[in-house]
Amino acid sequence: MTTPRVIQKDEISLNGVFHNLRRPVKSVTVPPYPVGRDTGDIGGGAIPGARVRRIRWDSAQGGIGKKDHGTDQDVFRIFYGTSHLRQDGHMTLPDRVTTTAASGVSGVFEIGAMAELASEIYVAFATSIRKYTFTTDSWAEVDTIDSGATDALTGRFGGTVYMIFTTGNNYYHTTDGSSWTTATDDVKYIAEWDDRLWGIDNTGQLRWAFDPTGTWTDDAQLPLESGNVQDLFVARDAAGEHILYASTKQGLFAHDTANNRFVATELDLPFHDDSGAGAVRWRDASYIPAGLSVYEYRVGGDQATIRVMGPDRDSGLPAGRRGKIVRLEKTHNDLVAIVDSTSATAEFFASYATGGLRSRARAFNVDTGVSLVLGWNGVGWQVLHETAAATEAITTSLVSGAYSGYRFWFAHNRRVKHFSLPIDVVNPSEISDREYADASQDDRPWFNAGRSDVDKIAVRINVEVADSSSTETVIPSFGLNYDDDTLTTLSTIVTDGVSTYHLPDTTAGSATRTSVGTAFRSIRIRTDMANGTNNNLSPDIRAVELEYREKLIAGQRREWDLDLDLTRSSHGETP
Repeated sequence: MTTPRVIQKDEISLNGVFHNLRRPVKSVTVPPYPVGRDTGDIGGGAIPGARVRRIRWDSAQGGIGKKDHGTDQDVFRIFYGTSHLRQDGHMTLPDRVTTTAASGVSGVFEIGAMAELASEIYVAFATSIRKYTFTTDSWAEVDTIDSGATDALTGRFGGTVYMIFTTGNNYYHTTDGSSWTTATDDVKYIAEWDDRLWGIDNTGQLRWAFDPTGTWTDDAQLPLESGNVQDLFVARDAAGEHILYASTKQGLFAHDTANNRFVATELDLPFHDDSGAGAVRWRDASYIPAGLSVYEYRVGGDQATIRVMGPDRDSGLPAGRRGKIVRLEKTHNDLVAIVDSTSATAEFFASYATGGLRSRARAFNVDTGVSLVLGWNGVGWQVLHETAAATEAITTSLVSGAYSGYRFWFAHNRRVKHFSLPIDVVNPSEISDREYADASQDDRPWFNAGRSDVDKIAVRINVEVADSSSTETVIPSFGLNYDDDTLTTLSTIVTDGVSTYHLPDTTAGSATRTSVGTAFRSIRIRTDMANGTNNNLSPDIRAVELEYREKLIAGQRREWDLDLDLTRSSHGETP
């Protein structure tokens, strides 16, 4: 077959058929840009055919723990940060933590337990129980105990409200905070259930009394070696009734009151010293720590479900922030975990629940990292407080409405500290009396546009800020190519609105002929916030945005643009 030859202007032959052209054929060189993972296309860039894309972080409600950006949902996560993350479209400084006065107890010691009676806070500083006076910020001794406190409880028994501190050897109780009675019964952990006071000793022997002054009656015995029990608490069983649970180093045991025995639940764990401490019931489930893991145990309808939801999930915590959970507390908005990173050395351990559910957790060397107060709202974890480095252990906590304020109290570095807790979810734009911390820092995930093997160009970084000033500031910075230690710092933001950094220029608004972008395979953006002397003020980061394009060599393929005129006859062919 002879291929037809085009001999006339503005004519083309396609599959042997001649067509007229409205205009000449256009040939363009197309660079082979791959399809990257992004959250929006904002049009052309400096190179013809190149796509400038953007990824925007305007909410971190998914919480911490995502080091590498994988899916579009990861724009709602950060790797680690200390800012307040709960409001969509807002990132502010965290709540201010107040450190109370020194207790007056000398030497090296741990704070064992806290309790509230008649709207006042009592704390066991080693062997000294002391009451706090809020108006004068002072502590006064009210009783002494034989050793460090292991638990504390305030409850009504026989019509009288008692406050009780236990040590494992004895327990100490009072009705007014001034007159104390010592009882020489072995009780390590205590709970209130069925109008009775329940206690369990180090051997796992459960007993009860009608009130702290009464005679104890032995009940169930844990089928474990001594030293396994970690806590005693009340939660629902499969029938929806409240019962006692013993949290141990080998899992969770339910109390069978009709037969005076403990029954192993589906949460059966391998032995580990850090499992089971500080367990709690929150909303409709029980939560049991295991190192840095947390097991959610929910029963109902004659079945149990188990889920691993601790701060060790996904990428976990940074190396300098890891530790073990020593206690969980329930609040209106969050399940709160206190994490001690000064714990003794331990190795990786794998925890298995019935059905094959698996978690991997750690405990770490003495005096490594900083300790944390973390909050989980059912969706994600956020940092409520980060302690200074190289400080002594965080040991216990209490949620209290004492002194006409809803607060979280915790013991750290031989001092008692507290911060305010909101009862509702607070929009920072609608309040003026919140007390903020002095500073915070947040690292977003490493982003590689779905192609770590392809070089990209970071064209611009845009940071939208509200409530900023010369003292309420935001400092952006960025790191490249998975280097966690090297950052390029951008100019400080002191005015509201969108600050645009045309890279590689580090000053907002600066756009020159040298603003050709910064090459990267992966990039991570950090923001540091700070305020001045007025702690009722905080800058508010509304969004952070990266504009980028792929960096590839053009010329690997060509495209032709044809505009056929099908209204005219050609070579005997009619339209």
